Amino acid sequence: MGDKHRIRFEPVGVEIEADEEETVLDAAFRQGVNLMHGCKEGQCSSCKSFLIDGDQQMERYSTFALADYESEEGYVLLCRAHAYGDLTVELINYDEEMLLSGIPPRRVTGRVAAVEELTRDMSRLLVEPDTELPFRTGQYCDIRVPGTERWRSFSMAGLPTDTHLEFLVKRYPGGLFSGLLEPGAPGALRPGDAIDLKGPYGSCVLRDAPERDLLLLAGGAGMAPVLAQLRTLAGQGSNRRTRFYYGARTRADLFLLEEIAELGSRLPDFAFVAALSEESGTPYESGLITDVLDRGEGELGGTDAYLCGPPGMCDAALATLTAKGLPEERIFLDRFTTSATA
Repeated sequence: MGDKHRIRFEPVGVEIEADEEETVLDAAFRQGVNLMHGCKEGQCSSCKSFLIDGDQQMERYSTFALADYESEEGYVLLCRAHAYGDLTVELINYDEEMLLSGIPPRRVTGRVAAVEELTRDMSRLLVEPDTELPFRTGQYCDIRVPGTERWRSFSMAGLPTDTHLEFLVKRYPGGLFSGLLEPGAPGALRPGDAIDLKGPYGSCVLRDAPERDLLLLAGGAGMAPVLAQLRTLAGQGSNRRTRFYYGARTRADLFLLEEIAELGSRLPDFAFVAALSEESGTPYESGLITDVLDRGEGELGGTDAYLCGPPGMCDAALATLTAKGLPEERIFLDRFTTSATA
């Protein structure tokens, strides 16, 4: 372990202690401080903050997440930053309601309970943990790639009360973990195989705001946290106006439609809208889901929005929603990134 330093976050006045060998974000996780974050790998900019004072160094990161000119001005990515002295950091994105309600991540082992093929490139993975892994609806955890020390992040589609952890995983060619879910692949995961997990992570957590409408938007494996939120709403008998927009390439890429319809039937004001970007002439909308959203929704000032999917989709949706009057602080993002190589 290295030397320890104090980190003060403004304007919220929260302080933590960080070891030089851990990132500032990991130090916050360890102490139950739920800072805004996404990929934890320097790719998505969700944890971008401004360094007011102190000495820090960052691990490698993508300039798409933090441009060179931003770094020169003093901006940092907390998932890459290591403190080498006491720091004062200004948080750009934060949620005071969630800030001190984090669940410290823990590492647990488990067993594969089932692997189910949902579409040509989407699988459902059920894991039975050996010990409890508490989480909040909409969060994700990291799964270790068997036989390596590398980890991949996946959102939980199930509820915190479930006995199994449920993941919806998009399979990519060359995917280090997702390739193990390909039927018949060498080393494919089977029921009974050991799995290591750590978490929870993520701030795309369903807020308790019964007076506001809900807009859920997902693409690909972004279905997972949104499905968890929809299951929660149906279980609560929520009266909130809820609209679920889902983007896919073709009709063959749609899945779990029967469950979504059943959950929606328990909500008094619910609609599901699917858009296909590469197919027309179906009962579904054609085009990009963000364009369909733009056409389908009016003023959104009284709404909370949850966006889960590829960065491009999330960024386009963010621009659309803010243009319709939705305050950015009520748009909760989970930008999915992939580490697959062709």
